[in-house]
Parts: sequence; C-alpha cells; structure tokens
Amino acid sequence: MTGAELGSAATLAGVPSFTHVRGRGTGTRLDLMSEYPTPVPSPGPAVPAAVPPGPAAPSPSPLPADLAAALKRDSAGLVAAVVQQYDTKEVLMLGWMDDEALHRTMTTGRVTFYSRSRQEYWRKGDTSGHVQWVKSVAMDCDGDALLVRVDQVGAACHTGTRTCFDGRDLAVTPGHAG
Repeated sequence: MTGAELGSAATLAGVPSFTHVRGRGTGTRLDLMSEYPTPVPSPGPAVPAAVPPGPAAPSPSPLPADLAAALKRDSAGLVAAVVQQYDTKEVLMLGWMDDEALHRTMTTGRVTFYSRSRQEYWRKGDTSGHVQWVKSVAMDCDGDALLVRVDQVGAACHTGTRTCFDGRDLAVTPGHAG
C-alpha cells in the first residue's frame, strides 16, 4: 500500500493524512502526523479520536528481554546515548535512541539514532559520509543512559566540527580538590 493509499484510507476514516511511515522491528508502524490544521468539529455523533503511536507506544522490543527491562526511558520512550571516540575517549555528541535504534546500533556496526524533531530513525553518516563505526555499547548504572564507543570518520557534529562541543565552552568558576 502506498503512502497516498494510506492517506486516503485514513482520511475516509476521519483521521488526518498519513505523512510518515516507519519500519519498526517485526512489522510496519504508521505515525500519524497531520499537515493540516485540526478541523473544527461538526455537529453529529462523536467519533473517538485516534491516538497516534510514538516511540513510547507499547510494542514488543527487539532487544533481549533483560536489556529491555533494565533500560529506563523518558516519557517519549527514548534514552540518551553519549557517543565517544573509542581510542581517545573524546566525547563526540549526544543522541537519542529507542529500542529499535539501539537494536540497529548493536547489530549493524553503525550508529542509529531516533530524531526527536523529525520523528524518524537516522544513521550517522548516511548523508554526510561521517560514519560512526560501533566498537562497544555500555549502559550506565541506572539504565537511563548509554555510552556508545565508536570510530568516528570525519566530523561528528552537523556543523562540521569534530565534536558537538568544540568551541562551545561556557564560563564557569572552576572547583578544586582539597
């Protein structure tokens, strides 16, 4: 079924057009995103509103059960992923992953993130050529953050800098031990 057919089917059911379709582990998942303003309700029988699924929607996780149970996700179903150059320990960037993005990262050798703004998966380097080759993935003690060690090819930041933190230091009062 094409996006246009899906959009037509959804419109006939009184639901906004489908503007985004995303593959999701064991099946296809549809995200409802309206490109039109919310229509003004007309008099007549009430129709229950459809709730679009998001990353936090319950679905079988593609991750091993123990890992899926240990992860503490935010309200959108995402976990922070700190990306570090494996040999220099340089912190390159921060991205967000849901279970599917983590699964792809762990099984393909390339880092995949979930874009909160675009609401889609993206694999680092597919458009820029600045690939992140996965070396290891670790979960922190609370299960609410991941450390992804990579071999970064080129710039890690979309601005073209080596890291997303280069040249962005904030003024602080330094502390000291003892």
